[in-house]
Amino acid sequence: MTELLPNHFNGTWQTGTGQGTVLTDPVLGTELVRVDATGLDLAAGFAFAREQGGQALRALTYVQRAGLLAAAQKVLQANRDAYYDIATANSGTVKNDSAVDIDGGIFTLGTYAKLGEGLGERFFLADGDSARLGKDPLFQSQHVLTPTRGVALFINAFNFPSWGLWEKAAPALLSGVPVIVKPATATAWLTQRMVKDVVDAGIFPAGALSIVCGSSAGLMDQLQPFDVVSFTGSADTAAVIRSHPAVTQRSVRVNIEADSVNSAVLLPGEAAGSEAFDLFVKEVAREMTVKSGQKCTAIRRVLVPEELYAAAAQAISARLAKTTVGNPRNEAVRMGALVSRAQLVAVKDGLEYLKTQAEVLHDGSAAALVDADANIACCVGPTLLGVRNAAGSDSADRIHDTEVFGPVATLVPYRTTGGSMDHAFALVRRGQGSLVASLYGSNPQALAHAAAELADSHGRVHIISPDVAALQTGHGNVMPQSLHGGPGRAGGGEELGGLRALNFYHRRTAIQASTTVLAQLQ
Repeated sequence: MTELLPNHFNGTWQTGTGQGTVLTDPVLGTELVRVDATGLDLAAGFAFAREQGGQALRALTYVQRAGLLAAAQKVLQANRDAYYDIATANSGTVKNDSAVDIDGGIFTLGTYAKLGEGLGERFFLADGDSARLGKDPLFQSQHVLTPTRGVALFINAFNFPSWGLWEKAAPALLSGVPVIVKPATATAWLTQRMVKDVVDAGIFPAGALSIVCGSSAGLMDQLQPFDVVSFTGSADTAAVIRSHPAVTQRSVRVNIEADSVNSAVLLPGEAAGSEAFDLFVKEVAREMTVKSGQKCTAIRRVLVPEELYAAAAQAISARLAKTTVGNPRNEAVRMGALVSRAQLVAVKDGLEYLKTQAEVLHDGSAAALVDADANIACCVGPTLLGVRNAAGSDSADRIHDTEVFGPVATLVPYRTTGGSMDHAFALVRRGQGSLVASLYGSNPQALAHAAAELADSHGRVHIISPDVAALQTGHGNVMPQSLHGGPGRAGGGEELGGLRALNFYHRRTAIQASTTVLAQLQ
């Protein structure tokens, strides 16, 4: 029988008492390890993290906690090779795609270690300047941010077992809030191994970092008023979390990142073959294939002026045709597998659903898999769909409402009467709120105007123009310095954004006192 991975909970390593769920290699179909949380004393584990871990973290200054993050980063760097092996086996990703997750997570952790160094030897943060409350300046109000005296529960998605952990845990631990992470079962191995390496190194106080692998049943029931919960996943599960008594009755703070039908928009006035056009084509193809399209920020709708529809379809298809799909252990392969059989079925079903309103422009499934058995491997080739005209863009409601979580995107033509982008803006907004939109063009004024128009319905607007072709960080790459999240159907949450991420783990309070007293605050 395969190894049963232990959970780190209530300050100790402990295995579940059930048979567990088997994690498999999505390319070879072989069994890897098992995870199980049956029998864990959830109440005791949450209490230990909240009381022991929280108290120990809050006793440290921000600079001291930043030092712990830096030490954890060194441990992770030392074990990178093992993480890559796990990602290849459990997520089916090629090396470059594994790097997005593994190195991205380590980089984010290091970024918050550096940010914490600048916060000083303090135990809370000032929020703005003090404000006079009357004519006499002696009595004033000062807003402060203090770490919440609770625990941070993270319920994470399967696509980023490393980055999804550290982009949440880094600002939480820097804030002085203990973490309990529940990774998605399908790819929990990498998260568990990273947590194990850091815990075994003895870096954080007991109870500061816990992990529960297996079922999430009962976790939300343990949350108390000063706890917080952050979830990444489907809108359906997000609705269940939002309706839980912990949120509706105990006012537990919740952050949600859910479905997102992200857009890439080529601005009018860019001819086929121009530098901006080529950058657009390259980025669309890249975003469709990185991690087999299993990114919450991946491009799902590809908007072009109606007159460029055919040229864009041909250019993007030509790039996708060069993408070899199969076993990530083969150096000739550029795109690996979906993470599980269930995801393969979901992507295929989603494709059939979209095909009722869109034509197939490039069918990646026509090419044979490299070094993989199509009857076993959870692989699917990149597929570009399209609607032939702008009228079709209006009527094909499914492409604006449905996120197929795989290497799938739809080419969407828009009208440019009089050079206006109003139709494009309207189509983008039909996504009802997204994590990111990217804009491509060479006219700075037009790009700035488009960004301002779309900012209200996106967490991030990424602009790629020829002058930053070699500098831009990518439509789908989430950088710790910038906000990650989005309004509406994207969940309404906010993560990262530099030190803004710390706000979720702090409570804002107005302290009203004499300036003499306020001067003593430390």
